[in-house]
Amino acid sequence: MRTRWRAGLAAVGVVFVLAGCSAGQGTSASTADSAGSGPVPVAPQQGSGKAGPEKVTPPQPGATDRKLSRSARLELTATKVVDVVAQARGIAQGAGGYTGQESTGDDLATLNLAVPADKLDGALDQLSHLGTSLVKRELNTQDVTEQVVDVEARLATQRASVERIRALLAKATSVSEIASVESELTSREATLESLEQQRNSLAGSVAMATVAMTIRSVAAPPPPPEDHSGFLGGLAGGWHAFLVFGGGLLTVLGALAPFLLFLVPLGWLGWRLYRRRRPVPAAVPEPSES
Repeated sequence: MRTRWRAGLAAVGVVFVLAGCSAGQGTSASTADSAGSGPVPVAPQQGSGKAGPEKVTPPQPGATDRKLSRSARLELTATKVVDVVAQARGIAQGAGGYTGQESTGDDLATLNLAVPADKLDGALDQLSHLGTSLVKRELNTQDVTEQVVDVEARLATQRASVERIRALLAKATSVSEIASVESELTSREATLESLEQQRNSLAGSVAMATVAMTIRSVAAPPPPPEDHSGFLGGLAGGWHAFLVFGGGLLTVLGALAPFLLFLVPLGWLGWRLYRRRRPVPAAVPEPSES
C-alpha cells in the first residue's frame, strides 16, 4: 500500500516538473519573439572616423526675401562739365531710369539719377569712368523689411477698421449718429491714405535706387612732352628755333615800321638839302707844258 502511495506521489511530481519546464520554454520563446520583432538598437562604432549625418535647419520663411533700399553718391572732375552731364543722363535712361533734380553750370553740376535697383552696380561702373577722374564713390544699403511688414500689417488693420465704420454708418438712423460716424470714418480714411503713401514710398525706394552726382570742372592736363632725340628730333628743334627767330625778327620790324614811315622821308629830304647846299669844289687848272 505504501509502495503504491509513493509511486503516485512520484508520478505527480514528475508531472509538475514537466509542466514547469514547458512554461519556462514558452516564456523564453515569447520573450525572444518579442525582442526579435522590435527594433534592435545598434551601438555606434568606435574609431570609424565618420560622423553621423548632421541635422540641417531649413531657412525660415522670408529670410532671403529682404527689402533693401540702395543709394549711391559719386563725385567726379571733368574738363567739360556739360558733356559729362549729358553722358550721365544717357546712362541712366539706357538702364531704364530717369533724371531727377539737376543744376548745371560751367564749373559745377549736381544731378540726381534714378535707376532700377538690380541695375545699380552696372550703372555705377559706367558713371565712375566719366570725366577726368573719380574723386569719391559711396554705396549705401538700408534694410527696410521690418518697415514694410509693419506698414502692411497696419494697412490690413486700418482697412478692417474702415469697413467696420462703414457698416456702422449704414446702420445709423439719427442725424447725430450719422455725423459722429462720418467724422470717425473720415479720420480713419485719412490714416489709411497716409499708410498707403508710406507703403508706396517704401516700394519705390526698394524698386529704384538713387545716384547723387557732383561734377567739378578742372583744367585740361598739359600735353606730354615731345621726344627731341635723334636726327628727326634735331631737325624739328632747328625748325622750331628758326620759326622763333623769324617770328622775333618780324616782331621787331613790325615795331619799327611806324617810325620808319616818318624817319625815311625825313632822312631823304635832309640828304637832298645837304646836296644842294654843299659848295661845288673849284676846278684845278691843268699845268701847262713848257
